[in-house]
Amino acid sequence: MLSNNITCVCSGSESLFLGGNDGHVLILSQAFKVVRTFRAYDFGSITHMKQVNGTALLVTISEDLSNEPMLKVWVLDKIEKDGAPKCLSTLGIHNGRKQFPISAFAALEDLSQLAIGFANGSVTVIRGDLIHDRGAKQRIVFESDEPITGVEFREGGSTTLFLATTGRILTLTISGKGQGQPAKPLEDAGCGVGCMTIDSENGDVVVARDDTISYYGAHGRGPSFAYEGPKQLVKTFRQYVALVTSPTAPSSTRSTFMSMFSGSQADDMLSTSTFAILDTDLKYFAHTETLISQVKAIFMEWGDLFILTQDGKLYRYHEKTLQQRLEILYQRNLFVLAISLAQKANLDTTQRNIILRKYGDFLYQKGDYDTAMQQYLKAIENTEPSQVIRKFLDTQRIHNLIEYLEELHEHNRATVDHTTLLLNCYAKLKDTGKLEAFIKSGNNFDFDTAITMCRQGGYYDQAVYLARKHGEHDLVVDVLVEDSKNYDGALDYIWRLGAEEAYANLMKYARVLLEHCPKNATQIFIDYYTGNYRPKKVSEAAPIQAPQSSGIASALPSLSSFIPLAYRQTSAIASPATVGSQQPGLSDTQAAEAEAAQPSPEYEVPKPRTAFSAFVDHPTEFIDFLEACLKVEHLEDSDKVDLYTTLFEMYLDTASHMQGSERIEWEAKAKRLIDSGKIPIDASNVLLLSHLSNFRDGTILVREQQGLRFDIFRSYTSANDTAGAIKALRKYGPEEPQLYPAALAYFTSSSQALQEAGDELDAVLKKIDGDRLMAPLQVIQTLSANDVATMGMVKKYLSDTIERERREIVNVYHSGPTTTLPNINIHQNRGLIENYRAETETKRKEIDELSTKPTVFRAARCSACGGSLDLPTVHFLCKHSFHQRCLNQVDENAECPVCSRQNARIRAIRKTQEEAADRHELFQDALQQGRDKFGTISEFFGRGVMSVSGVE
Repeated sequence: MLSNNITCVCSGSESLFLGGNDGHVLILSQAFKVVRTFRAYDFGSITHMKQVNGTALLVTISEDLSNEPMLKVWVLDKIEKDGAPKCLSTLGIHNGRKQFPISAFAALEDLSQLAIGFANGSVTVIRGDLIHDRGAKQRIVFESDEPITGVEFREGGSTTLFLATTGRILTLTISGKGQGQPAKPLEDAGCGVGCMTIDSENGDVVVARDDTISYYGAHGRGPSFAYEGPKQLVKTFRQYVALVTSPTAPSSTRSTFMSMFSGSQADDMLSTSTFAILDTDLKYFAHTETLISQVKAIFMEWGDLFILTQDGKLYRYHEKTLQQRLEILYQRNLFVLAISLAQKANLDTTQRNIILRKYGDFLYQKGDYDTAMQQYLKAIENTEPSQVIRKFLDTQRIHNLIEYLEELHEHNRATVDHTTLLLNCYAKLKDTGKLEAFIKSGNNFDFDTAITMCRQGGYYDQAVYLARKHGEHDLVVDVLVEDSKNYDGALDYIWRLGAEEAYANLMKYARVLLEHCPKNATQIFIDYYTGNYRPKKVSEAAPIQAPQSSGIASALPSLSSFIPLAYRQTSAIASPATVGSQQPGLSDTQAAEAEAAQPSPEYEVPKPRTAFSAFVDHPTEFIDFLEACLKVEHLEDSDKVDLYTTLFEMYLDTASHMQGSERIEWEAKAKRLIDSGKIPIDASNVLLLSHLSNFRDGTILVREQQGLRFDIFRSYTSANDTAGAIKALRKYGPEEPQLYPAALAYFTSSSQALQEAGDELDAVLKKIDGDRLMAPLQVIQTLSANDVATMGMVKKYLSDTIERERREIVNVYHSGPTTTLPNINIHQNRGLIENYRAETETKRKEIDELSTKPTVFRAARCSACGGSLDLPTVHFLCKHSFHQRCLNQVDENAECPVCSRQNARIRAIRKTQEEAADRHELFQDALQQGRDKFGTISEFFGRGVMSVSGVE
């Protein structure tokens, strides 16, 4: 039945129509059985047919190149006497008397217009009532040098005829607006015969070329889809496009080679074709198949797609159910296509969410977590949240988790656990969202947990807000300093607290605050330790604006909004009766003056020493603090000692890091501090600090106050400071004659010292000679100790000495011998000796009594404050008594404040003597140079050169 004599095929009205080359028409049922057959033409073959779907009308065209093509319209439900259906009309198709085959045919569903394209490039349009045979008109509407390969009608506001040639695509309006105008080219690319069809779904024209599939609509060209291969046939079936392509023709050499060895088998290979069903909307192949024979026709009927091949085989293609198609896409991991297919098929939300979850699971397994989360979000309505949350609990995927939890809140599907988890995620990532609202409401949160969460996640402003709200001032300062590093804010907050709370927080972070806010931190220390601390006030005359910052911090109120109510100005909270009469806000200066006028709160001012450690590495601020504390009246003596001693040390330390005039300025401050003699600095401390800082003026001043002039001079000579030695010699020489022999030895110790001394050497020699401080022989020995002095320098001294001795000899010779000794007050010296012995014996008895007998203390008043003594009381063996509170130190090393200064002076003198006792070269030098040997021995004996132990 489906043999080679079949020339055309069409379908419709639940039947299949076959046209043969002998002019017969066969009608087949759904079971592919011949229902009816009739002869339509006596001559020629039937080349084109159209069945008007839903009717019994059938249009056939027969061609015989010796005559014009013949068109007939049949009504199949009316049977003639010969058994054939009734022919409603017969019409010969004109082509300008040119005999060319028909290459394309199209007709409207009501058969009011038909278009026939010829191979010579002309198109004939037939208009009329062919059903009732009331006559029809034919007109050639288009002529071209290129053969016509396709014609299709598109109805709308006007009827447009799409024309296809081998080289162009054109449109021609044949009825309605624009009728009579020449054809308009759409594209300078045509198509082959059978490669143009109409899409019944949307009315667009589909054109298949060797490289693309293009759509053309009412407004011109539409979308195109690349698909390589020479096209033979194209048809649309539902949302699909059915294509038949032939294989690419092999080269002639290869064809010849295959023919030589394969014969007819090669011809069969070359006759194969590929059949493909495409969904151009979703862009996928629904089916592809290679056929061993060429395709003769494609048609649709009974809900299926059919192809008829040249070898008489009929292939039927049935579309799988939607669920089957989805399962196939799942197996191939084509989830995007499955989602698009479900949307196109208008599946309900539940079914679409199942696909989205499957797609999300697939992406999650691949590691594409972001895209997977997007799918889970789309399917959130009927998805168990825990299934998704468990997948994204890893820290690296916390952004996805936040996204999902936020969506749960938006869909009102979040539980308390979900909310808590979301807040933890915000805190870890410093993200914003629902965090502020939950913090303000306090719902579902433990305070400590919320604070810890905010601090760990970097939400420091929120942590501060919570701490302030709950009155945890220490925690506020902790967050501001340790977490947010807002040192200015922390200091400002401390300054607004009460005295006790402010002191605790100030001492806790003193070093940090001094490091970052030196000026303000120093000022608050000064205010607190001088008794002038006043908590800062917050004025609410104007509304407080929230700080403008990024993220959640921009929505938080100003920090000052949450200052404890007890620390705000009372006038800031106005009663309803006084709101209208409030005065305008004061200026900053007026506000500062008003605040200064407020009385300071009563609190116990701590000892200054407690703040010393805070100023490590901050010398400038420390000096300001010490100077400010010294201005306070009624300081305790112990505090004064600490302050003055520390300030002196800081002056010297600062000077040691300076150069030039700045160093001189700081050393001058240190000297002025100790020069007054009224400050309670221990001399030993001054000596030690001056020595460590190489501050010679301080050492000299103390030694000068203690009468250690010789040591002062020695300090200059040991430092090779000739100018200083000369200055000390001139200043102390009249009171300490022994400096001149030492100066002589120093001046002649080196050529540099001699040169720097200049004329001072002559003055020293003159003084030594005039006061008989050294014998001439001793002078010579001293000068000859080094190869520095020359005879020329001492020539005048020697000549004057010799001349004077000659005169004395002459005077003695003329006056005669005498037995009168120099006028020495022997009785006076003996009296002094007796007094010293008596005093020494008395002191020894007192020491013995203190060591062996009890001591009775009868003092009734404190030696420090003058008040009546009450317990606890501290008594010293020196008969001085004190309140325990009046002493800085109460332990086994405690010392009487009244006697401590004199004791320290004695210890310093004794220490100096002990140091000098080990320098025997000084004793030997003085013994050699001195005239009065016994006097020199006595002097050094008194200095402890014999290491006689004494009693302190």
